Amino acid sequence: MAAGEEQSREYLRRHRLPELLHRLGALLLFHRPERPREFLIQVLERVKAGRRAEGEYPFLMDEGNVDAMFSLLDVLGQGRIRPAQYREGAST
Repeated sequence: MAAGEEQSREYLRRHRLPELLHRLGALLLFHRPERPREFLIQVLERVKAGRRAEGEYPFLMDEGNVDAMFSLLDVLGQGRIRPAQYREGAST
């Protein structure tokens, strides 16, 4: 691998840019705003404020999403899931 490519990979890893871009893309697909650029700017401003402890970090999932995910894992409707199911759900 070329030195420039390795430096680029290290830069991406150090700043966790793939994760950030993945989350931003997921937020766009989840909310489907009419003005995506303005939406992204607002999200990034909230992230910046959250890092300074001036605001709340934007979450992709709300309580309804958590309930839906839990019901997908709790296929028998028992009101509980096994640790292995939790790990599986948390890894996706």
